[in-house]
Amino acid sequence: MFVLKDVCFSADGNQILKQITLSINHGEIFVIMGLSGAGKSTILRLLNGLIRPDSGLILVDGTDISKATEKELGPIRRKVGMVFQSSALFDSLTVAENVGFAWRNDRISKSELAQKVKEALALVRLADVESKMPAELSGGMKKRVGLARAIAMQPQAILYDEPTSGLDPMTSNTILSLIRDLNERLQVTSVVVTHDLEGAFKIADRVALLHEGEIIFVGTAAEMEQAQIPLVKSFLTGGQGEQGGY
Repeated sequence: MFVLKDVCFSADGNQILKQITLSINHGEIFVIMGLSGAGKSTILRLLNGLIRPDSGLILVDGTDISKATEKELGPIRRKVGMVFQSSALFDSLTVAENVGFAWRNDRISKSELAQKVKEALALVRLADVESKMPAELSGGMKKRVGLARAIAMQPQAILYDEPTSGLDPMTSNTILSLIRDLNERLQVTSVVVTHDLEGAFKIADRVALLHEGEIIFVGTAAEMEQAQIPLVKSFLTGGQGEQGGY
């Protein structure tokens, strides 16, 4: 679904990613981990074209987006849903309006739009919240509304930026369960950036570990636990760092 080849990216005079080469398969849950500032969230922004690489190729379902125009990116972005760390809901819009936002320029009847919104909310285990405002929702509910908005356009892939940050353990487990359930039910590819090591191991088909802008490990959780790479061992024994960063 995604291929990065020799991708470099700099910001504010700092080289964030250095010669990143990575393939993410159709249908898998791929988790990206690393210390704060390692470049995790930068990879997500590159995958949906929010930023462009300094050099290298980025393929989304076989299409190179590294130099695509905004017009060319339109069809690609419809294939890739994004769940932001802060949920990024519009405070002045209802839940229904937030979830249906991606359809705003499509010729679709109000009844059909309402049905699509209801179906998307049902998939994230929410009901009877369409008329609520974001301020009336708990943190976990906001995350689920953000996820419903991402899946409303029936994407081929979903990108998650720190989906469990700021949540209590029970709510975090609910979100992780949803990620696994939706990945299987919708047959999508999921790319998850997280600092939650335990949660990552619960859902990941494969894990990549970033260190100072370079990939130092890619493999299953079991392979990661057995890896004899010093930086990997250090990360697993308490070096997971903070959320946030680049």
